[in-house]
Amino acid sequence: MEELDLLARLFLRESFAAGSVVFEQGDPADRLYVLVSGQVQIQYRPYDGGVLTVAEILEGGVFGWSSVLGRKAYSSFALAVADSHALSIEGQTLRRLCMDHPQTGVLVMERLTGVIAERLRSTHEQVARLLWQGVNRPN
Repeated sequence: MEELDLLARLFLRESFAAGSVVFEQGDPADRLYVLVSGQVQIQYRPYDGGVLTVAEILEGGVFGWSSVLGRKAYSSFALAVADSHALSIEGQTLRRLCMDHPQTGVLVMERLTGVIAERLRSTHEQVARLLWQGVNRPN
């Protein structure tokens, strides 16, 4: 309970209407989000093609992890595809929490590691499908 109380004081409640952008690709990567309800898509705009959906975030999912990794900008954009509610925390605040409260930090980082691994697996599968579509496309 002590750890939950500590985390609760650091997170902000946010709401996003369906169709609204949570953050844009290239925006400063400053916040991590935990989706409480709704649905958010993580999408990537390559310079030479259409928009790719990288991940579907559902209740309990985490997104915006570039902020925790200390990246300057988000590499993708987040779009609320349904009315959504999230908790958010500044990446810098979360990193400081991990330094000041190592036990809580380990729990948070274990959860983030799982999310990042799943996102990378999903992205890999998406890229592979696109490549196969290009190879199999008639000239």
